[in-house]
Amino acid sequence: MKKSTIWIIAAVMGFSFLGLLYVQIGYIEEMAKMKQEQFDESVTRSLYQAAHNLEMNETLRYLEKDVSDVERRAYTQDSIIVDGINGSIQEQHEFAVSADDGTVYSAFELKTFATKPPTIPKAIIMKSDNSSMSEAAKSMQEIVRTRYVYQKALLDEVVYNILYTASDKPLKERVNFLLLDNDIKQELQNNGINLAYHFTVSTADGREVYRCPDYSEQGIEKTYSTKLFRNDPASKMGVVTIHFPDMDKYIYSSVRFMIPAIIFTLVLLVTFIFTIFVIFRQKRYTEIKNDFINNMTHELKTPISSISLAAQMLGDETVPKSPQMQKHLGGVINDESKRLRFLVEKVLQMSMFDRKTVSFKKKELDLNELLEQTASTFSLRVEHTGGHIYTEIEAVDSAIYVDEVHFTNAITNLMDNAVKYRKPDEPLDIHLRTWNEGDKLCFSIADTGQGIKRENVKKIFEKFYRVHTGNVHDVKGFGLGLAYVKKIINLHEGEIKCESELGKGTKFTISLPILKEE
Repeated sequence: MKKSTIWIIAAVMGFSFLGLLYVQIGYIEEMAKMKQEQFDESVTRSLYQAAHNLEMNETLRYLEKDVSDVERRAYTQDSIIVDGINGSIQEQHEFAVSADDGTVYSAFELKTFATKPPTIPKAIIMKSDNSSMSEAAKSMQEIVRTRYVYQKALLDEVVYNILYTASDKPLKERVNFLLLDNDIKQELQNNGINLAYHFTVSTADGREVYRCPDYSEQGIEKTYSTKLFRNDPASKMGVVTIHFPDMDKYIYSSVRFMIPAIIFTLVLLVTFIFTIFVIFRQKRYTEIKNDFINNMTHELKTPISSISLAAQMLGDETVPKSPQMQKHLGGVINDESKRLRFLVEKVLQMSMFDRKTVSFKKKELDLNELLEQTASTFSLRVEHTGGHIYTEIEAVDSAIYVDEVHFTNAITNLMDNAVKYRKPDEPLDIHLRTWNEGDKLCFSIADTGQGIKRENVKKIFEKFYRVHTGNVHDVKGFGLGLAYVKKIINLHEGEIKCESELGKGTKFTISLPILKEE
């Protein structure tokens, strides 16, 4: 599949997931907004009803007080009437009330003054009469009418007291804060809100007169308020303010069921991104594999062709074969066979490392001596380019405990790369240096070759990776050399770093623990 096709599919799927996530988040916000509006309406309605109940309780309190005052002034008058003519005795009970001026009102007497409500006396007289049924009916009608007039006058006086007496009292004397708290809680529950709240009561000009005992500032950003005694003069009104510390939790609890959907969408999105990443990585590995196959074909072709040609010459009876010729052809076959075996072994070694079945035969070596021997081995190849190998032996403690074959191959690979990737038609210089750094033994191999681009430096230790040079195969290899080196250094508990600049050269720095034989 083409890379452009993968990108198109990834873009379409990515936008689809993001769109789905956007719709879900928008749905949650819309639901939270509706829940907030319902909550605001319920709280406002609850506060209004609680304030109304407060005014009703005040009215009832004044009414009960007025009735109690009347009942305290009431008394019963009993009398006995003796009829000497008929020889009968009649008992009579009267209910009487004395007014503030000492006047006693009895029977059905009632005195009312519409213009002066506070001076209206209050009395209700009930009379027992054993006369005829018609007179009793008239008496009952009179009682009802008289009671109505009395109750109306009583309420008028209560209203007068509320208008001219209650509003003059301080707000903290008019409001029963415990009763107000209970009313607010009850009204909130009636509207479906069972949530902790804090409230304050203040005057119209903002002076606070009460604060609930457990008051806190949490959640104070959103408050609700309503007026107390809203029909009183503006300066006599009160304000109750309420806020809910856990309001946000309450609002978003209604959309909690959407959280798993968002989580699953995010999981799918992450999985999709990871899948795309794996696809691109596998595509890159496929390209690397194809490069490896191409390189391997070119690498194996040469020794196979040489062996085949030498074998044909040995088998061709028409070609004269002197002892020198036979020795030469035998040497070619032997050398190319060794080369072919070396290439196959490099591939098998990397496969062996992947299976983690490698075993080392370690022994104590001197790193300074090992680098000097390697420099001596490569000196002819380097001098053939017109350059030199320079060594700086500065390490005092240079003993290491390593596998001689693998570790020597690692150093040889680094030196071989320096020679292979030199600048054409220019002398090559290689600098070898050893030194101690704490409990580490370090050495570096620096060259003045072609160098590597910065974006390719971090990839050079990957298996089968080779810096792209088009289809030119003037430098042989599978892209396994540096991967092999890194694996060997890591297995010896060391660390390798690469510093390179295109056109100036490359430097490899290796640090190893100073190993001791166990």
